[in-house]
Amino acid sequence: FSGADLADGSCAHPTIPGRVSPLLPANHVTMTKGTGLVHTAPAHGMEDFSVASHHQLPTDCLVDESGCFTEAAGPELKNKNVLEEGNEAVIKMLQAAGSLLKEEKYVHSYPYDWRTKKPMIIRASKQWFVNTADVKAAAQDVLKKVKVIPTSAVNRMLEMLDRRTFWCISRQRCWGVP
Repeated sequence: FSGADLADGSCAHPTIPGRVSPLLPANHVTMTKGTGLVHTAPAHGMEDFSVASHHQLPTDCLVDESGCFTEAAGPELKNKNVLEEGNEAVIKMLQAAGSLLKEEKYVHSYPYDWRTKKPMIIRASKQWFVNTADVKAAAQDVLKKVKVIPTSAVNRMLEMLDRRTFWCISRQRCWGVP
């Protein structure tokens, strides 16, 4: 059958009792990139976030900063690392519910952190954006006090700061920007 036959349908969530998930079309899901059917995790990828936003779905993040499931994921998953014991717990939950069709080892193409060489989990987080001349001026003043090597790079950085229209105040990594 065609994927269009599933449009406007729904299914029971496999691990959260009573939760119904809508079946939605998405341009990034094709038969040439797998089965043509995928789950959507709106807080864990740009394409999923776009689909969820388009359909006004919540973008709740069930994974904390440490890579562990939050309380919202349910008591069976809470505090389990999603890439380690969390995977095994989900498989057991699917088996218990009679919802596991097939299990096999798969090497996922996670993005990797260039410093730690560990897989990164993409997760949505709150951002604060400001667009004020005061922030820009303060940043430029501070930069003028920094010893930059080579010194010729200072003007290029000041020009870049001058062209920047929006600022995101954020520290999402344990290390600074490279």
